[in-house]
Amino acid sequence: MFWKKISLPLLALACITTANATEKPNVVLFLVDDMGWMDTSAYGSEYYETPNMERLAKQSMRFTDAYAVPLCSPCRASILSGQYTSRHGVTSASGHQPPAEEDTSPYPAKASPNSQFIYPKSKNYLDPEIVTIAEVLKGAGYRTAHLGKWHLGLMPQHWPETQGFETTWHAAPDPGPPSYFSPYGVSPEGNPTSKNRVGNITDGPDGEYITDRLTDEAIKFVKSHKDEPFFLNLWQYGVHGPWGHKEEYTKYFSEKEDPRGEQANPIMASMLKSVDDSLGRLLDTLDELKLTENTLFIFYSDNGGNTHSNTPNSKQDNLIKPGHPKYPQLRDWRKWAGPLPPTNNAPLREGKGRIYEGGQRVPLMVRWPGHIEPGSESDTIVGPIDLYPTILDAVGLEKPEGHIVDGLSILPVLEQKSDLDRDTLFTWFPHLIPAVSVRSGDWKLIQRWEPHSIYTEVRELYNLKDDIGETNNLASEMPEKVAELENLITGFIADTKPFEPKPNPDYRKPGTNDKPLTMERIEAELKARMCQYQLKDGALSITITGHSPFLGTARVRMPGPISVEMKVKGPTGEAHVDWKTVEQKDFPENQSAQYTIPDKAGFQNISFELPTQANTATVRLYLPANKGAGYEIKSLKFTNTTGLEQTWDFTK
Repeated sequence: MFWKKISLPLLALACITTANATEKPNVVLFLVDDMGWMDTSAYGSEYYETPNMERLAKQSMRFTDAYAVPLCSPCRASILSGQYTSRHGVTSASGHQPPAEEDTSPYPAKASPNSQFIYPKSKNYLDPEIVTIAEVLKGAGYRTAHLGKWHLGLMPQHWPETQGFETTWHAAPDPGPPSYFSPYGVSPEGNPTSKNRVGNITDGPDGEYITDRLTDEAIKFVKSHKDEPFFLNLWQYGVHGPWGHKEEYTKYFSEKEDPRGEQANPIMASMLKSVDDSLGRLLDTLDELKLTENTLFIFYSDNGGNTHSNTPNSKQDNLIKPGHPKYPQLRDWRKWAGPLPPTNNAPLREGKGRIYEGGQRVPLMVRWPGHIEPGSESDTIVGPIDLYPTILDAVGLEKPEGHIVDGLSILPVLEQKSDLDRDTLFTWFPHLIPAVSVRSGDWKLIQRWEPHSIYTEVRELYNLKDDIGETNNLASEMPEKVAELENLITGFIADTKPFEPKPNPDYRKPGTNDKPLTMERIEAELKARMCQYQLKDGALSITITGHSPFLGTARVRMPGPISVEMKVKGPTGEAHVDWKTVEQKDFPENQSAQYTIPDKAGFQNISFELPTQANTATVRLYLPANKGAGYEIKSLKFTNTTGLEQTWDFTK
């Protein structure tokens, strides 16, 4: 099913006409930063209160299977170009970084020896040669405005003024706002740096909230051009860090509980409420000026909700201490939100920066009275590449000659005239946990170039109709489906021609170490308790001194199950290996794997398995408690099913 008819019958919809039907429609793109699929009551949240988003949903077609990109800059570049990230080259949230010098290699000079591949760098700006949707509309007589976050280029030659926008209100660098409260501290000229924001954002009254001011600027633009066709590109700073919020809203939400038990961050709720207020004021303005009927209004987000920032185990808590410029913000976060991350995307898996559904499935609502049935819903698979051709289709313009558009117009879906002539969508994301994914019908395949310590499978296959939370990887059970979707990815790469990861010549397989296995290194990596050891004649010679002897190590960090192989000589006896995982503070009782040293002369090869699925943090290899006895170990090896390995070869 591609849509549901929820309110007006289609026959009645066909009879709707407007006085402005022959005029060029206005276009408004209302883009929220870091807003997840479940971050609004219009999509099922029972904690966040967003009445204006609900109001818009009742007037729009609401998409259940709309995608962005896991990070902001790539999605924004795809919106303005209609191209996949693999084609336009902006693949990471790097739009606040200096542009690379011309003819610089897209690959770093070196990569970590722990990585099998050298991954390409992202382009840090939207290429001026790309014909943006704003340039097309401006050329057709539209008045164009970009207001808010840009994040598609640090230097003036890459700012929105050079990409088809006449009216602008922004500052660089801008992964987030210069400040959520006035004075904003933006200079009108100079070199943009993290300590010197440059742009045309001017201060308002002390304490003015930037979301409110951004709305003021949007309303001013609409009123100034109410008698002309306009394109308003309103890209909100909320709900991105540094998480400035109105305390009166925050206090209200701090006293509220989520009936679902999933979302509980009052700062996020407060910021979403402010964005919702902004939306309501803009919708009211369009109504008051009688522009609603002739305005294509698109509500969207640039990536999934943030589920990682500000948690107690994040780098922030280790680095941000009293005296650090960000300490007041973190202290404020702890006051209101405690240890919580910004949001929770459940039932979707994970969030921003990850290729799972929580990182890229987002809200999308589109309103155009007389063309789109109010309160309708679609499960068509759509993405940021589709906005460009949809807008052109709606305003009656052809795509520019020579400009490649990867997306398709979803206007036939919006008007319920036909299904989209496509059921696949790709995400190219060679960063963080590098991967590429394809959504095809109900199926989704994630393909990685190499395993990661946490994400150990290089192929993950999910049926999203049955498993929206991506909990049951079917790749090993359905190799034919994997092959089918891999062929789609191969064709996608051949078509869009991205810089692909290339083999790392300095790669060193995990567990190997070019450094000699000296006593200094052994003592750093293997801690002896109730035993003593020395390196002698190509073996680790161990003398038992207590009743519970073991060698402990924190070097075996990998998800299980883990195979243990040991070449050992010594008196027969029973022993075991204990472990604790990264989530466990202590060694649990009975979390142990038994092994036996046989009653045989010479060195024996012993192998057994640690039956764990979780990531190990510390491992203890116990030896038989034969006080005064001696044991010799020639090698000790731990491996898992993905090839991660930790080896000590004492013969070298």
